[in-house]
Amino acid sequence: MVKRYVQRLREAFPHDDPPRKHPSVRDVASWITRRPDRLDDDQAQRLKQILVRCPALDRTAEHVLAFAELMNDRRGQDLGQWMDRVQADDLSALHGFVNGLGQDLDAVVAGLSLRYSSGAVEGHNNKIKMIKRQMFGRANFDLLRKRVLLAA
Repeated sequence: MVKRYVQRLREAFPHDDPPRKHPSVRDVASWITRRPDRLDDDQAQRLKQILVRCPALDRTAEHVLAFAELMNDRRGQDLGQWMDRVQADDLSALHGFVNGLGQDLDAVVAGLSLRYSSGAVEGHNNKIKMIKRQMFGRANFDLLRKRVLLAA
């Protein structure tokens, strides 16, 4: 009897979808830094609405996308132009990033231009540091040396 009564109540009142949760800062940052073709339709629409409401965030997203294209296409020679466009815009958050890039500009341009990477070397360094931390205070250098050589 109760079930039928509740069923009639549900049919009598309009039922809207529950309100959507507002996206978090992490969600928006993820949408901005992700490739646009990898966003689903809902995410793309929500990002577009957010960027329309906040022009500064829209300009930031444009600069982030342009920098991602520089990285993916290995166009390090265009980095100076990108940095000039960012400095001309009034976005203090990106100015700090650009100033950091400018401190070692030659290395950044080389990293964005050359196909060589030190990623494998950094991976080995991290592995050795992890083994060293595991061994701290437990044994002498001889055992540490053997573990590092066996891990290589």
